[in-house]
Amino acid sequence: MRIAQLAPPWFPVPPSGYGGIELVVSLLADGLADRGHDVTLFASGGSVTRARLETPMIDPPDPALLGNAWFDAFHAVSAYLHHGEFDVIHDHSGLVGPAIGGLLDGGPPVVHTLHGPWTGPSRLYYGLLQDRLHLVAISEAQRADNPDLRYAGTVHNGIALDRYRFQARKDRFLVYIGRANPDKGPALAVEVARRAGMPLAMIVKRNEPFERAYWDEMVAPQLNDEVEVYENVDHATKVDLLARATAMVFPIQWPEPFGLVMVEAMACGTPVIACPAGAAIELVEDGRTGFLRDSVDDLAEAVGRAGECSPEACRERVERHFSAPAMVEGYERIFERIAGGPSAA
Repeated sequence: MRIAQLAPPWFPVPPSGYGGIELVVSLLADGLADRGHDVTLFASGGSVTRARLETPMIDPPDPALLGNAWFDAFHAVSAYLHHGEFDVIHDHSGLVGPAIGGLLDGGPPVVHTLHGPWTGPSRLYYGLLQDRLHLVAISEAQRADNPDLRYAGTVHNGIALDRYRFQARKDRFLVYIGRANPDKGPALAVEVARRAGMPLAMIVKRNEPFERAYWDEMVAPQLNDEVEVYENVDHATKVDLLARATAMVFPIQWPEPFGLVMVEAMACGTPVIACPAGAAIELVEDGRTGFLRDSVDDLAEAVGRAGECSPEACRERVERHFSAPAMVEGYERIFERIAGGPSAA
């Protein structure tokens, strides 16, 4: 099958640092190519893939211009000009890509993965396009939050397990990964660690003005010698912290559509202590691969029970449900169903 994978234009594929969507796209392009499909990846310069690479923009846009409509449009139009070369187009881009895909009368079917959260405008937008695109949710929680939309299916994001070191013996500290905004709960993570009497390693993104302002006002005043902050870490550093930590604390305060960092932690054998919001309720198996609790006190109490969770069970859950092969097979079934293929029936 001739498959186009359209990544967002903002970061290389795979990303060198921050970029969850780009990581997913990288695994899909490589995994589908490994399964014998003719895959073309449209991504920014600097991308590396086992698929055929097309780079509409030689250099990714300046991070300060993230979301700029002109770059988004140039990237999407450049890719869709080749639409006649493919049996299916898989679009992971922002607003412009799915709009073009929805208007391809007589063109190949377009699958669009819903990577973002539901908002009032996004509900209206995808409501217009649902009969012209094959929309895929990344969790049942995301799908349930907009149940009237027509979906082609649900496919959980996956990770390459061989890139995540499993470690059963843990050191005495907690780890947090997330952006510096109230929805991700970094200030709550600091408080949970303090009440649990545990050191905390924080891998944070605070590049945007709002993120820096929130960090300086709400998080920085709580920091002490028991909290170590990391920025712009490479993959090896992130995995080392995840593998050694007693638990990941993830006090999410919004309906996160997925939450890849929770899967990354469990892949390393590290249980996740999270709030029961969004996809966390289907990623974390309460009492077995982590704990889902609402209040800071209950989260802190759950930290003390992290040892009850089996590192092997954490790893096995990711391998079964959230691995790259599982994700690739899920999308392959959808492609073959809508475009025709060996398992279309």
